[in-house]
Amino acid sequence: MPEILTVTLNPALDISTSVAQMVPEDKLRCAEPVTDPGGGGTNVARAVRLLGGDARAFVAVSGFRGDQFVALLRDEGVTPVVFQTPGETRQSLAVINREDGAQFRFVMPGPRWSAETAFEALEAIGGAIPQDGLVVLSGSQPPGVPVHFPTDLAALVEEKNARLILDTSGEPLRALVKGGSARHHVLRLDKAESEMLAGRALNSLEEIADFAQSLVRQEVAEVVILALGPRGSVLAQDGKRWHAMTEPVTVKSKVGAGDSFVGAFALSLSRGDGFDQALRWGVSAASAAVMNDATTLCAAPDVRALEASATLRQI
Repeated sequence: MPEILTVTLNPALDISTSVAQMVPEDKLRCAEPVTDPGGGGTNVARAVRLLGGDARAFVAVSGFRGDQFVALLRDEGVTPVVFQTPGETRQSLAVINREDGAQFRFVMPGPRWSAETAFEALEAIGGAIPQDGLVVLSGSQPPGVPVHFPTDLAALVEEKNARLILDTSGEPLRALVKGGSARHHVLRLDKAESEMLAGRALNSLEEIADFAQSLVRQEVAEVVILALGPRGSVLAQDGKRWHAMTEPVTVKSKVGAGDSFVGAFALSLSRGDGFDQALRWGVSAASAAVMNDATTLCAAPDVRALEASATLRQI
């Protein structure tokens, strides 16, 4: 079974808590906080572990918070590949207003990287890429990292005959689409990112699938996935377009839904499933994640139950 390596350039210590009521100026008394190792690729590796698989997690950490981050990751049974950077690992705070259930998310910036640090990180990741394996690059890039970092990584992944699953946003995403490279095996976008690239609203499933297919034709990636929240996800690949979704679920927190999707999707591919079945597992994991409080990811029993009734059809 192909090995999975996840890459997190800008990890965060995720702290989640709640208050009775969000009121400006007042001193708000918080519930006991929960601290998790977070960041896109880190959560993907954690989701893989929760679903019965294994993934190594390349994490760029720094300072005393970085030490805490690595310890928490090991406690969850995930093997870290540690890359030390200057500065201090960032924090992310999620606070639920118990009065109405609204969640407020405060995300701190990560340490600024130099061009030299980015180059050294790329070399370190290159040494960790599993031959014929799967590599997941997910999450934001620290300030100072070149926008073409994902494409540089894709070249290293190709040298190892591995496959790259990319979940990014902002300027790196714009640079990726502008340049185009089919070395990016799978690209995942959410609806806002898709509409930003398209320059227009994408409403019907047919419109969404058409746009995903256009990115495949432009050789941005071999497979493009557009996430639609409660409407599931659409996947386009070599003329085939699939839509998968689960039955409606009660949403408690949206944190970690996308990472749970990618974790389940990558694990399914590593087990030899086709893209259609991997898509079905992905949407089931995303729905399972939003059923949980705060930063809790998907639970395997919930994923299995949702997958059993999930719909999958060609568009």
